[in-house]
Amino acid sequence: MTPAEIRTEIISILEDIAPDEDLSGLQDDAPFREQIELDSMDFLDIVMELRKRHRVQVPEADYGQLVSMASTVKYLEPLLKDA
Repeated sequence: MTPAEIRTEIISILEDIAPDEDLSGLQDDAPFREQIELDSMDFLDIVMELRKRHRVQVPEADYGQLVSMASTVKYLEPLLKDA
């Protein structure tokens, strides 16, 4: 997957988790939690959706790398390069 495709996939996941949020102005470098209402369970839902959709295992130690769109795309790019 390209970075643009990964970004689109993350937006799709966020739309499923937070359907009432307006994601059109989502900034790549700002933390998700500063831009939309996400609690810790929502964050875990993101991780679970990545596992379900793409069989990507994100160890708990790496959760800090999924705080913003830019960091999430950077983290997932090598894991999804062949997807």
